[in-house]
Amino acid sequence: MGVVTDRRRVVRVREGARAARPDTLAVEEPLMVRLVGPGDLVSRARPLGAVPAGGVVPVGGVLPDGVLPGARPAGSTLTVTMRTPGDDFDLVAGWLVSEGAVTAREDIAGMRLCPDEDNTVEVALAPGVEPPRQRAFATTSACGVCGSDTVVEVRAALRWPVARDAVTVGTGVIAALPDLLRERQRAFDRTGGLHAAGLFTADGEPLYVREDVGRHNAVDKVVGAALRDGALPAAGTVLQVSGRASFELVQKAARAGIPVLSAISAPSTLAVDLAEECGLTLLGFVRGDSMNVYTRADRLR
Repeated sequence: MGVVTDRRRVVRVREGARAARPDTLAVEEPLMVRLVGPGDLVSRARPLGAVPAGGVVPVGGVLPDGVLPGARPAGSTLTVTMRTPGDDFDLVAGWLVSEGAVTAREDIAGMRLCPDEDNTVEVALAPGVEPPRQRAFATTSACGVCGSDTVVEVRAALRWPVARDAVTVGTGVIAALPDLLRERQRAFDRTGGLHAAGLFTADGEPLYVREDVGRHNAVDKVVGAALRDGALPAAGTVLQVSGRASFELVQKAARAGIPVLSAISAPSTLAVDLAEECGLTLLGFVRGDSMNVYTRADRLR
C-alpha cells in the first residue's frame, strides 16, 4: 500500500496572528493502468500470501509464480487517473466494472504492480473479454469520465437491472449511514481532505469502505473490492457517499447492481434522470433525520 498522507509546512492565520506549523495532507498521485495480454501472466498458481511489489495478483485469490521470462509488454494505456495510493487493484477492478468491460472476477486474468515503473498497474483480461472502448480522455480525481455515456446508453448496457431489486430500507438506517461511514474514514481524520464511499447491507452493516481524494475513485475501490470477492451484483445493498451524487456515481452504482445510492449532498439533474431511467433509488441531503428522495421512494420504509 502506498503512502496515503504527507506532512507539509504551512502558515496558520488565526485572529490576525500567524504561526508556522506542520499540516497533514492527503496524497494525490497519478495511476497509469496498462493492458497486457493474458499470455503475459503465468497461469500456474500457488496460495496467496504477502504480495511483493511487482507481484502478480489474479482476482480469484491466488498468486501466480511470476511473469514470463523477459515479459515487459509495451501494452496500451487504458487510462491515467489521479488518486490516493492504496487499494490500487480494487480501483482498477472497479473502474473496469464501471466501464462495462467486466462483470465477474473471472473476467480479469490478473493484475500486477509494474516492477520497474512507479504508479503503474498492469492488468490482463481473460480470453474473450474486450477492453473498455477507447476514448480521448484522462480520468481526473475531480469528476472522472464526465458525461461519457448518455442515460439511454447506460440503461441499455446494464448487466443487472436494478429496477427489479425488491430491497427495502428503513429511513432510520439511511439516516445513520453518513455517521457510520464517517467513523471509518481513518485518513480523513488526519487530513480532512478525502472522500469516502461505503457499501452497506439493507440493515446498515458495513461491507466495504474506501477513501480517496476523488469521490469516483472511492466508489471504484468499493466496487472493485466487491468484484474481487465475487460479490457482484451487489443486490440488496446501499452505497453511501460522502459528497454529492453525480451522473457518473449513479452509473457506477447501477453497473455494479447496487439498487440504492445515498449522498450527503445534492444530486445533479442528470444523476436524477439516470437513476429514474435505471430504477435506482437516489437520495440526497442525507443529514441527521432528514433526506430528499429523488427516485424510487417505494424502497423506503
